[in-house]
Amino acid sequence: MVKYVMVEKKVLTGVGKHKSIGPYNLAVQAGNLLFVSGQIGINPDTDAFAGADITSQAEQAFKNIDAVLKAAGASLRDVVKVDVFLTNMQDFSTLNDVYKKFLDGALRGSPYPARTTIEASALPKGALVEIAVTCVK
Repeated sequence: MVKYVMVEKKVLTGVGKHKSIGPYNLAVQAGNLLFVSGQIGINPDTDAFAGADITSQAEQAFKNIDAVLKAAGASLRDVVKVDVFLTNMQDFSTLNDVYKKFLDGALRGSPYPARTTIEASALPKGALVEIAVTCVK
């Protein structure tokens, strides 16, 4: 026997100047799960990339994720899964440095979340990296 239960969904359409760049929400919460859409390295205040390099774009993507999480009542400590898309797998180790920088401070000794890293031929607006996260609140 299968029993279906309706779960209330809450959506986060924007955080200040930070809005999605397409027909989707920044985040959707279903029950205690929070799904944050992929973030690229665009600074919401300038609507431009934080820089032309992987470090600048990855740092800004994590800043964007952090802002979305805070607006949704969550934090990087709640992240259980990270999906990373790179346009060049040569940037993998540099991305790992940025990843550790942002997560080490937030996790304070807690284990890292699960992660997938995929090379993509292209990303929105010519981004070098896109990062999406899933949280349990």
